Amino acid sequence: MRTSGRRCTYGIGSPSERSVRVSADVDPFNSVQRGREGVANDRRTPHPRRAVSARVSSEKVVLDGEAISRTLSRIAHEIIEGNRELAAVALIGIQTRGVPLAQRLRRSIAERAGEETELGSLDITFYRDDVHVRGGEAPLHAQPVVRATTLDFTLEGRTCILVDDVLYTGRTIRAAIEALFDYGRPERVQLAVLVDRGHRELPIRPDYVGKNLPTARNERVQVQLIEVDEVDRVLLIPEREEEEQTHG
Repeated sequence: MRTSGRRCTYGIGSPSERSVRVSADVDPFNSVQRGREGVANDRRTPHPRRAVSARVSSEKVVLDGEAISRTLSRIAHEIIEGNRELAAVALIGIQTRGVPLAQRLRRSIAERAGEETELGSLDITFYRDDVHVRGGEAPLHAQPVVRATTLDFTLEGRTCILVDDVLYTGRTIRAAIEALFDYGRPERVQLAVLVDRGHRELPIRPDYVGKNLPTARNERVQVQLIEVDEVDRVLLIPEREEEEQTHG
């Protein structure tokens, strides 16, 4: 017999000799602690749902799916206006998320102008200045995944528009230009980015920008696309949350 979460044991004997012993053990079916100790424990141990809620709420959505679609439509329109001969234009997506962005821009340009541009993809892994590989030895740091480069057209005489998701220091674009010129000598090279977050370390400026987003260096801009992440959005993530994700 249980009464109010306490276990009662009745002695055997006459009513006058019968005694009631009340155990202070906590009922295993009632995990809520009472009194000051319970309150103190609640304060010391955060509820896992509260922690998840705080982490989610710290992410700021700066572009949702509809905003990304509008932004790419505007960039496509600007590319059409800035290039009279679209037949000589090639959209080249930088792996990874620059590739689906280039594909979307190509479709949007075709819908508006009735002309299709050339489409390619470019991997810049071995052109980056942060890849440290010594002869015969393992890399000192985690290395990017090598992906495909596809350029099924000649670069000579073309306007090549490099497409990427985020422009930051400019080092990725420097590597992309170097990689591109190993395949040929285009007439012009332009740059289209979905987000420009600033903090440039090299003299590189985009020709087409979806959104200028002021950020702190300890923040991270994360672009998620349906083709890769099964959702369209751009997130601004604080450093604290980034560290939590990195460490588990």
